[in-house]
Formats: sequence, structure tokens, C-alpha cells
Amino acid sequence: MRGILIGSATAADNGEPMAIDFRADDKGLGIAELKDMAKRVRSDIIRALGSSKSGHPGGSLSCTDILVALYFSRLRHDPKNPKWPDRDRLLLSKGHAAPALYSVLAECGYFPVEELSTLRRISSRLQGHPDPNKLPGIEIPGGPEGIGLSEGIGMALASRLDGRKSRIYVIIGDGELDEGEVWEAAMAAVKFKLDNLTAIIDKNGVQQEGKTADIMPTNPVAKKFEAFNWNVIEIDGHDIASIIGAIDKAREAHGGPTIIVANTIKGKGVDFMEGRYEYHGKVPGPELLQDALDQINGVGK
Repeated sequence: MRGILIGSATAADNGEPMAIDFRADDKGLGIAELKDMAKRVRSDIIRALGSSKSGHPGGSLSCTDILVALYFSRLRHDPKNPKWPDRDRLLLSKGHAAPALYSVLAECGYFPVEELSTLRRISSRLQGHPDPNKLPGIEIPGGPEGIGLSEGIGMALASRLDGRKSRIYVIIGDGELDEGEVWEAAMAAVKFKLDNLTAIIDKNGVQQEGKTADIMPTNPVAKKFEAFNWNVIEIDGHDIASIIGAIDKAREAHGGPTIIVANTIKGKGVDFMEGRYEYHGKVPGPELLQDALDQINGVGK
């Protein structure tokens, strides 16, 4: 069975839909195509937020490249059969970045791209935080900070007990590291030798009310996880090739979990949002939204 990327967003040069075998171990778009897809997804995010006039742009834009690299290059999944038992699982622990996940799922073909305009509306399937009971492709109800890694451990254990080859990926915000549950889970993952578990920290250095270094310093993050006996990889979280390389290294690791510390920029791609905590949960007005779209798509440059 093959997943199909639906719509002009992912059409090939001849106008036909671009087919990708999402269920294969290694497949998907090349680096240049992934970069183009990241631009598309960032544009989708801005348009969806503009439609809803509420939501979280900063943290959505910072994890876009990570989600694109996973879903369009390395994650084994099936848009035509979202509950495929042998699928890999992506858990968005930083659930406020739902616009990024929704945009990627739509571009993969889980639901129409046009539905992104219903973000946060009453009765919409696209709630402010992901709800697995409403939308295909959602694994956990992300939102409460710090719970994603614990849920990932449960899924990784279940996958191993069932004898499946599924891998579990958990995206964590660096603000979530303030939560004690993350560190309890970090110990448990090592105890159970979960080498089918990969956590990715979206380390953008900014949370809801300011810089993470000011609110609750957690550096050096990489050394902390090394001390917990995790396999640690640190990368530029906006370098697509580095993201894919880190994912491949994580799949080759045996005997324990891997954490990828992805250094990112809050609001990546939009200069007036980059590094600013004000845009954690603030959507700018129409003129600035158009400016954001122009910047993402290189208009006028």
C-alpha cells in the first residue's frame, strides 16, 4: 500500500500527485524537496493561525523542519490507514505546536489542506491542542506539559512486547524540561533499555513568559541526558540533512534510548517573531501575517 500526497501542494511537474511509500524504512523526498515542503508547511501554519486569529506561531515554526524531515523522509506511516499497527508513532508532547503537526498531516494526505482554515473553530477537528479522538494521525492528546515522554515509554514497551518494529518519536519543548515528570521518564527509559524510543528536544530557548534560561535554567541539557545514560546527539534543528542523519543514528543505537537535542529558533523564518516570547501564543494582525508569508516564501528578496 502506498500513501499519496494529495493536492497541488505536492504535485509532480506533470500535475500528477506525487506518490511516496510512507510505509518503507527509507523513502521520501530529497533534501531540496524537504526544504520546499518546510516552506509550504510554514505557510500553512501562518494561514491557519490567521484564519483562527489565535494559536501558537513561535513554537510551531521552530519544530517545522523536524516534523517535515520525519513525516516525509523517515517515519513509517500510512495516511490511508492511520491505525496501521506497525506504524511508527510521533508524539507531540509540546501540544501547543499543533498547527505545525496539523499542517504536516494535511500535506501528507491525512485530511484536506483546506481544512486547516478551520483551526480552533467550534466543532472543528483541529482543536487548539491535538485530540486523537477527532483527527486521524494524532497519537496523544498533547497539551499538559511533560507527559509525552512517559506516554512514549508506554508505547515503546508495548511495541517491544508485541514484537513489532515500530519506533516511537517524542517531540519535547525545552520549556517542558521544567517538569519533574520528564526526568522520571528519562530514568525509566534507560532502565527498560528502550532503543526503539527517540526523544527530540525542540530547544528554541524561549517559553511562554520569557527565555528558558531566565525562568528555569536547564543547561547543559545534553550533558544532563548523558548523565542519565541516554545516547545523545546534538544538532542544528533547522538543518534538514542533520535532522535526518540524527534520526538514522538513533535507529542504529542499541541497548538504550536516544535523545536528539535540536537547537532551534522560536518563530523561525519570520524575523519579527524570531526569539521573541511574545509570539509564543500571539497571532499578529493581517499586515504582519502577510509580511510573514512573504518572508517565508522569499517574496521581494
